Amino acid sequence: MHDIRDLEDRGVVGVGIVSAEFSTAAAAQNASLGYDPAVVFIPHPIQDRTDEEMRALADQAFDAIIRAVSASG
Repeated sequence: MHDIRDLEDRGVVGVGIVSAEFSTAAAAQNASLGYDPAVVFIPHPIQDRTDEEMRALADQAFDAIIRAVSASG
C-alpha cells in the first residue's frame, strides 16, 4: 500500500492487487496510513501458481482493475 500511495502522491493512478487472504491486513494497513486506495482482491493463494494460472487470474480481475483505475483517475 505504501507503493500505491507513493505513486498517487506523484500523480500516477494506482490500484492495489491483493490476495483475498490478506483483505483484513490490507484494511488495517490502510487505516494505519490514513489512506483508502482502490484495491482489487484476487483468489488466494498466488505464490505457487504457474504463469498460465497467473494470466488467468489477471484476466479474471481485469474488468475490476479497469473500473478501479477509471474511478480513481
